[in-house]
Amino acid sequence: MHSWSALTAAVALLANGAAAQNMLRFACSQLVVDRVDPLVNPGVRYTPHLHQIVGGNSFNLTMEPVEYDLAKRSTCTSCSFPQDLSNYWTAVMFFKHKNGSYHRIPQVGNGGPQGQLINKGGLDIYYIPSGKTTAFRPGFRMLAGNAANTEDGQVSKANICHRCWTSTNEGNFVGGAPCTGSDTVGIPQEPRCKMIRQTIIFPHCWDGKNLDTPDHKSHVAYGQGSGATGGGACPSSHPVKLPQLMYELMWNVTNFSDKNMWPTSGPAFVYSMNLGGSAAHGDYVFGWEGDTLQRAMDKGCNLNRACPAAGLTYQAPEVYNACNIKQQAPEPVDGCKFLVLSQDAPRGTRANDIIKQGSRPCPWAMLPSRLNSTQQQHFLGIQKDKAEERGLFENSAGLSSLRREWSVWVVVFIKQRESASVYTDIPQLIPPIITHYH
Repeated sequence: MHSWSALTAAVALLANGAAAQNMLRFACSQLVVDRVDPLVNPGVRYTPHLHQIVGGNSFNLTMEPVEYDLAKRSTCTSCSFPQDLSNYWTAVMFFKHKNGSYHRIPQVGNGGPQGQLINKGGLDIYYIPSGKTTAFRPGFRMLAGNAANTEDGQVSKANICHRCWTSTNEGNFVGGAPCTGSDTVGIPQEPRCKMIRQTIIFPHCWDGKNLDTPDHKSHVAYGQGSGATGGGACPSSHPVKLPQLMYELMWNVTNFSDKNMWPTSGPAFVYSMNLGGSAAHGDYVFGWEGDTLQRAMDKGCNLNRACPAAGLTYQAPEVYNACNIKQQAPEPVDGCKFLVLSQDAPRGTRANDIIKQGSRPCPWAMLPSRLNSTQQQHFLGIQKDKAEERGLFENSAGLSSLRREWSVWVVVFIKQRESASVYTDIPQLIPPIITHYH
C-alpha cells in the first residue's frame, strides 16, 4: 500500500509492457455500523453479525438487485471521490477482555509515501488495473471470504490476510506488499502489535454475463498470480478482467496491548461473528456514476487525486466524513458482554434479571446451527421476557420460524443432545446465552 507501489509497477511493466502502473487508492469513512447485510440477508434486521458500512447513503436493508441504482438514489458518499456511490462493508473487530466483555476496536486511515488517507473509521479502497480492464456494471455485486469459516488452512493468504503493525504510527510503513511475507490469515494475537492491518482482495475475473449469483461468488473468479498486482490472466470460464478491488483496514489495538487484560484462553481479537481471521469477508455493491470508473481505469487516474480526464473529482474529509445514516437495526455497538448463567440457575429466571447482572449483551447471534456443528448441543428455543408468554420448544431448524417482529431481550437455551423429546418447560441450563433477536 505504500512502498509496494514499486513492486506493483514492476509487475505491470513485465506483464503488460506498460511504462507505469497507476491505481485508485482512496479513503472511505464509516457510513454506519449496523447489524444488517442486504447482500447475504436482504430485508433482515439484526442479522447474525455486525458490519461497518461505507459509501453511498442510499444503503438500506434490501437494495434489490439490478433495480436499485445507488448512483441515482444516494445524495452523498462517505468516500473521497463523490462519483463513487458504491457500498462496501466488512465485519467489525472486537477485543475480548478477560472479564468476558467485548470492546469494538477503533480504526484509522493509512499514511505513508503514497499520502495520508484521512478516515473517520471506515477503510481504504483500491481499484488496481492490470492491462485492459472492464469496469463493473450497474447492478454488479460480489462477496469475498466466508463469514462461517473457522479454518485458516481453507483461506488463501494471497487474498485475505492480516499484518501485525508494530509501529504506533500508521504512517510508518511496516513490511512489504499486502498478503506477503509474515502476513497471516489469522488475526495476530500478539501484545507487540500496535495496529492490525486487514487486507481483503476480491476476485478480478468475471463471467461477462451475471451481475450476481445466489452465492454472490460464482460469477467471479481469481485469475493467475496473487496479491495486489492487479491480477493475472483470467480463466476461460471467467474471461473478462475487472479492476482488482482491494480493501485495507487499520485496526488500532494500541490500547489493548496490556497482556493483563487478555483472556486466559482463546483469542483476544475476534471479528463480530466471534470468529477469527479465517472468517474475514467483504461485501461490494457497485454504484459509480455513469462510466466514471471505466474512464478512470483507461486514463490512468492515480491514488486519491482528482482526475479531470475521467471526470473524477475529490471532496474534502470534512465533506465525506459528514455523510452518515442512522442504524436500521438500532442497538449499541461499541461494547458488550456475553452473560452466562451457571448450570444450577433457578427455574423461572427472567431475562431482565440476567441482564442486570452484567453489561450489555453482544450485537451478534450465536446461531443454533453453529452450536450444533461445533459443540453437539441442541437448540431448545427462546423465552420472551413475559411470564405469560414464556415457553420453550424444540426447533432444530433454528430461528427462522420465529416471528421477526419480536423486539425483546430473549434467552437462547442450549443443551447437550439427549433424546428427541419436546421440552415444554425450562430445562437444566447448560448454559444459556443472552442474545438480542428481532
